[in-house]
Parts: sequence; C-alpha cells; structure tokens
Amino acid sequence: MTVLATTFGMMRSASPRRWRLGPTVCAVALLCGATVRAHEIGTTRVSVLLEGRTYNIEIVTDAVALVEKLEASAGGSSPANTRPARLQSFFTSFDEKFRQRVELAFDASAVRPVISYSVALGIDAASPMVATIRLTGPIPPGARHFTWTYAWTFASYALTVRTAGFENAATEWLEGGQTSAPFAVTSPRPPVDRLGTARRYLNLGFTHIVPLGLDHMLFVLGIYLLSGRARSVLWQVSAFTVAHSITLGLSMYGVVAVSPRIVEPLIALSIAYVAIENIFLSELKSWRVALVFAFGLLHGMGFAGALKELGLPRSEFVTALLTFNLGVEAGQLAVIGAAFMLVGWHCANRAWYRSRIVVPVSTLIACTAVYWTIQRLSF
Repeated sequence: MTVLATTFGMMRSASPRRWRLGPTVCAVALLCGATVRAHEIGTTRVSVLLEGRTYNIEIVTDAVALVEKLEASAGGSSPANTRPARLQSFFTSFDEKFRQRVELAFDASAVRPVISYSVALGIDAASPMVATIRLTGPIPPGARHFTWTYAWTFASYALTVRTAGFENAATEWLEGGQTSAPFAVTSPRPPVDRLGTARRYLNLGFTHIVPLGLDHMLFVLGIYLLSGRARSVLWQVSAFTVAHSITLGLSMYGVVAVSPRIVEPLIALSIAYVAIENIFLSELKSWRVALVFAFGLLHGMGFAGALKELGLPRSEFVTALLTFNLGVEAGQLAVIGAAFMLVGWHCANRAWYRSRIVVPVSTLIACTAVYWTIQRLSF
C-alpha cells in the first residue's frame, strides 16, 4: 500500500498525461504483487454412496483453506509448511476438531464414521492443493432416512447422493452449515424443483464469469477493446458465444473430452493473443472473428470442466446446462456493459482513447495472460 500511495503521489505531481496513466500503473502493481487465480467457482463438493448396509462419503475441498479454518478454530496460525504430506499429517492430528462441524445422522441419530484424509497437488500450478476426506461406516439397522451437515465451508456446495443399483443420483445445493433435507436410504429421490435448479445454475454461470472468472473477464474485455463500435463487439461476442456453447454442450454429454492440462494453458494463450492483436490492430478483420470462434471452443471446454466439478442433476440436466450457459452470457454482457459505462461511453471517440486506454490495458492483459500460461504449464 505504501508503494501504491507513493506511486499515486508521483503521478499526481507530474504532468496531466502521466496522471491519466496512474490507474494503469497501480493495476500493474496490484497484479504483480498478488497471486492471480482464475475461474474457481467453488472449492468444496460432497458425494454420498449408499451401498448395501454401508455408506461411503467423499468430501473434496481446498486443502490449505481447510487447514487455515481448522487452525483458526483452535486459536493457532496457518502452518508454514504446506506440502501435501505435511497437510495430511495435520488433518490427522486435528481429526476431533474436524468432526465437530460435520454430522451424518440416520433417522435424526448421529453416527461416528471412520475418517481418512489424503492431500494431492492440483491439476496445475494455478490450482490449489486438494484434500479428499472419506467417511465410511455401517448404516444402522432399520434406518430409513439420513441427513448431512458440513460447516467447514462458508460457500454453497453440491451434495450428491447415490444408491447402489439406481442410476439416478440426487443433488441438493447447501449453504455452509446448513442441514440437508432427509434422504431415503433405499432410493434418495428429492422432489424436482425446475425453477430452483434454473435459478441456481443461472447464478453459478454468472459468478463463473463475475467475479470468479478473471481469465474469461479479461478475454471478453480484450474483445471489447479492439473497437468500441457496436458492430465489431457484436460480431466477436456472437462468434464466442456460439463456439463456447457448442463445446460446453458436447463436453457435458461426453462427446468431447480434453484434459485441463491442455485446455487451461491454451485459454491463457488465447487471452494473450487477443490482447496483443489489439495493440497492432484498430479495426475488426475477418480472421479475428474466426480466431475468436476458435478460442470460444477452448473456453467452452473450460466452462465444462468447472461445471463437471459442480455436478449436474440428472433429472434436470438440460435445464441446468441451459441456465448455466445463460448465466455465462449474462456475465459476459455485464463485463462489456461495465467497460462501456466506465470508459467507452465517455472516451471511445476521443483522439487519445487508443493510445491511453486500449494499448496500455491490452498490454496489461497480455502480460497477465503470458504469466498464466507459464504458471499453468508448470506442472
């Protein structure tokens, strides 16, 4: 903060032209001084398998974030050593503390499961370490319903329940600390709530862009910066929308499957390319639309990866897929609308708009995207 304040003071005392570049300089300082992570919707998901007279529950969550919460609840500080083996040992030592905010009950009677912990690196350098926590045990004789509570997250998460021998799984979205509705042990089938599903996945699609999808936001901003003309923006956004809708649908139906280790670095490269091209072009070219379409195919696979982690309710698969996609579109339009209101409306027709806004901001986006590319390749 001291550095930023000093920078602002120097820029303000300098010439008016340099003062206008102050926000860009500060943005560079902020991005360079912080770890940048892109498009993480949520870090926790829970799946339950009821098989015969036993239950098997798997919690997948951000390992470091959970460690910090456990330490805070015990009055300690976060451990300096965050290697997987160290974190796994930490979880084992805090087993009783972890159990205090987790409850699995059959017919309103809590049971004490056997818990095992494992920690693994993320899929790439940009991803957090993943803790997989398994809870197992016997289902009490005669039990008809069970409920679930998990209070180690403050965000929404998906609880998926499946009974062996039944194809369809039941999915319920819970807030951190909320107790689930009772699920039948024999075949958990909660009532279908189409409107609730649509509202939930519309919100998830929007938040996947704003505020969680910084990489997608920068790509859309790069599309907008090429030219403030509505026709230029419309052509590019339409190509991008059609393309990512295609691969999102194909990926979710299992027709297309590409590893995130390939998709994520390519998404970062697509952002860098669009930003660099903005520096050298001032008008929309035909090949630009074709490239944006190709990049949209990549981003669609990125959206699918996030959506697969969240899970889609089988009974409302199409509703969830469509509303998630609509939420993504709403997020993109929000980014374009904000850019227009903050900058384009007042400055797009000024003679200095390109030299003072488009080129500096595109340079910042390109540098950030190149950094992401290197980071995502470091696995």
